[in-house]
Amino acid sequence: MTRVAIIGAGPSGLAQLRAFASAREKGADIPEMVCFEKQSDWGGLWRYDWRTGSDAHGEPVHGSMYRYLWSNGPKECLEFADYSFEEHFGKPIASYPPRAVLWDYIKGRVERSDVRQYIRFETPVRSVSFNEADNNFTVVSHDHTNDVITSELFDYVVVASGHFSVPNMPEYPGYDTFGGRVLHAHDFRDALEFKDKDILIIGASYSAEDIGSQCWKYGAKSITVTSRAGSIGYDWPDNWTEKPILTHVDGNTVHFTDGTSTDVDAIISCTGYLHHFPFLDDNIRLVTGNRLWTQGLWKGVVFEANPRVFYLGMQDQYYTFNMFDAQAWFARDVMMGRIDVPDAATMAADSAEWLAREEALETAYEEIDFQGDYTQDLVDRTDYPNFDIAQVNAMFKEWKGHKKADIMGYRNLGFASTLTGTVAPPHHTPWAEAMDDSLESYLSDG
Repeated sequence: MTRVAIIGAGPSGLAQLRAFASAREKGADIPEMVCFEKQSDWGGLWRYDWRTGSDAHGEPVHGSMYRYLWSNGPKECLEFADYSFEEHFGKPIASYPPRAVLWDYIKGRVERSDVRQYIRFETPVRSVSFNEADNNFTVVSHDHTNDVITSELFDYVVVASGHFSVPNMPEYPGYDTFGGRVLHAHDFRDALEFKDKDILIIGASYSAEDIGSQCWKYGAKSITVTSRAGSIGYDWPDNWTEKPILTHVDGNTVHFTDGTSTDVDAIISCTGYLHHFPFLDDNIRLVTGNRLWTQGLWKGVVFEANPRVFYLGMQDQYYTFNMFDAQAWFARDVMMGRIDVPDAATMAADSAEWLAREEALETAYEEIDFQGDYTQDLVDRTDYPNFDIAQVNAMFKEWKGHKKADIMGYRNLGFASTLTGTVAPPHHTPWAEAMDDSLESYLSDG
């Protein structure tokens, strides 16, 4: 029987399991699947773990999740096309749920699909190598529960381990004598640590704005943001300052390129992550930066140098859960022989067209449309349920406007589901005042 190795049981890996389960439910014979997950439970990024550094087995901590995180994009833009929020919770909920609610939603779909049986938890993959003579792969994994290292053969490999785990951490002169704490967003866990503190955030990305917002919400004395990209451009609260990039640190004083300086207690680097696959042999390892079009992947999924290897969720992202689904359905159909992989030249030419279009993008609105078109292209090629991508694009654009108008209040607004048409009700407590991010508190009547 055909065997498929899936590396990671986060949203992308679970999408792959769900894709095969969907085919099984429709009467198809599906391959034997083994999903390797280094954490003790599923959900990937959406599973919170207080640990940083090393886990209980000495493995590098994979997750970058922190307490009090609420979705920074409308849930209607990431809704699974085959499983609505309303179906899962039995009632409409607000558009920006906290982490625990999203994790519960992710789990709900795969629990109904009965795919947990395919997952080996606390089992990191040590190596994957391609056996050219036999056209298959040797996967070596370490089962920490039983402390056993196993070598197995697979016909296909799906890399779904994500790319928000290995920090891209810059260094500036003076870090070695800084009197406070220097950390990457990967190791940020609780905004209460920075209550009554002056903090510096490096970066202009979603992580920078959200971690800064969390620290503001939970009582930081001041937030200073510095980046090479210049101003993020929102109407921040009074204790929030934007600066050009820092030059160096002297004691607890941070100096910037405009000649100004400020004293801080902590430096939080929100400077992105590396695509890092140390367990893959070089000839099957994707090398890329964080961009909307990932070179070397046909349809953003199939590894062109070896089309028996698939990568899910490797793009920079506006779309998330439903795009991962579309990719997983596409990968499934290639593995099941429903979609033929063209020759190398044809794949490269198709990818080159997408790359040229990506490189011509100038605005966030164009980026949204690009990723929407990409997702639609995948949906059109499989039996993944169609959803209103034009409406999702419009919601993303409206969301951008809401943030510009009120960066600390945009989460209080609501959108309509593309699946049910229901407009999300307001949450019982405005985001800035909602200190309890638990599932129970969120789903209560207030």
